[in-house]
Amino acid sequence: MGVRTLMVQGTTSDAGKSTLVAGLCRLLRRRGVRVAPFKPQNMALNSAVGIDGGELGRAQALQAQAAGIAATVDLNPVLLKPSTDRRCQVIIHGQAVGEMGAWRYHEYKRLALEAVLTSYRRLRETYEVIVVEGAGSPAEINLREGDIANMGFAEAVDCPVVLIADIDRGGVFAHIVGTLALLSPSERSRVRGFVINRFRGELSLLQPGLDWLEKRTGKPVLGVLPYLHGLRLDAEDGIDRTLATPSPSPGSTSLLRVVVPVLPRISNHTDFEPLAAHPQVELHYVDAAAAAHPPPADLVILPGSKSVRADLEWLRAQGWPEYLARHLRYGGKVLGICGGLQMLGRAIADPEGVESAPGESRGLGLLDLTTVLLPGKRLSNVCGRLQPEGARVRGYEIHAGRTHGPALARPAVLLDDGTPDGALSPDGQIMATYLHGLFEDAAACTALLRWAGLSRPLEIDHAARREESLDRLADSIESTCDLERLLE
Repeated sequence: MGVRTLMVQGTTSDAGKSTLVAGLCRLLRRRGVRVAPFKPQNMALNSAVGIDGGELGRAQALQAQAAGIAATVDLNPVLLKPSTDRRCQVIIHGQAVGEMGAWRYHEYKRLALEAVLTSYRRLRETYEVIVVEGAGSPAEINLREGDIANMGFAEAVDCPVVLIADIDRGGVFAHIVGTLALLSPSERSRVRGFVINRFRGELSLLQPGLDWLEKRTGKPVLGVLPYLHGLRLDAEDGIDRTLATPSPSPGSTSLLRVVVPVLPRISNHTDFEPLAAHPQVELHYVDAAAAAHPPPADLVILPGSKSVRADLEWLRAQGWPEYLARHLRYGGKVLGICGGLQMLGRAIADPEGVESAPGESRGLGLLDLTTVLLPGKRLSNVCGRLQPEGARVRGYEIHAGRTHGPALARPAVLLDDGTPDGALSPDGQIMATYLHGLFEDAAACTALLRWAGLSRPLEIDHAARREESLDRLADSIESTCDLERLLE
């Protein structure tokens, strides 16, 4: 039997494509199949560093974990990271090739398709099954020409497609029928069936609609996935605010209040999912609508950013410098991660226009350091010890900045190769680091919560929780989908 390929496309963004692909990869792995996830083109600000030293979408790194394989750039050969509403950084095979506007990238797609097909061919040499994830919707009429993310890819490699739709949003039958109506005859014939996602309620009440859909389209409903409450998997891009809710542990009234400003170009907010899942943490995401009155906090985290200088100005315009000054005056803690580290310094210079127009911005001035943005990212998976407790920490670096200054003499992390990272203020109130994934390891998370003011933090194994979620997802797919028909 040759290599088999199945593509999952969605009627909308966030229909559940990433989740279904992850679940199928875990199911096939449990059956002893060598399987790989694949996303030809991804647009997201959550990314990871593969073992080959390149950048790929965070969702594909999670799907690789589900499949039991190492994450490499071939799993996501084209990654687009928006820097403004009209421009994005284009990353091919893990390396940035430049900033492009929409029209320039449209012209560049021919080269991008070559990169996609090269990665796909390499995966076919190693794996028995490739489960492909589309992007957005295949029915975006304005994006059909030169498409490499959905039906354009499916047509190029001649693979079947399963269409997934989210019933929790409402209008699920209109989404499915409307999507099919906007496809060409050859594309429509590729759709072998549907999966309905996030269903709550009595299935028998839905059955008349399923019967109508099958009769109307001539295609089967391959499964109805239930709404899985508490499923904790890395988000591809959007922030799931349902995770950021107070969740006191049984028998405990002790909660650490954590506030994260939602920057316009926030990146790698998956850093905070272990906090959202922690029973002693009350996590609040604060966007523009609530920025005038952020809630009181024990810890404020300045997250990563794809446009650090622009997001710094947003913080300033929303009154965050005054909020941070008051927060520190009352003994609160501040943690800056990647772009957040850069913002905490005295200045951020971009002489070559790496992220925006060349220039320099005044920082928040809370740490004695300065950053210069330069072409060429640092991409690295690293291990070290968190200061001052010495807890083991693993993380990854994705940044263009080079930071210097006296504050770095007191590092936040000492890497295993002896390299210092970040800074810890003399009074211990401010910590800054370039490492994403700080809260992933239980020991590091516990040490950070203790530093932030939680007297007796519980040690939670977030990696084990993620594995449990993947297995729970796979179990749900196995019990609610016609798996043999889905994979035939």
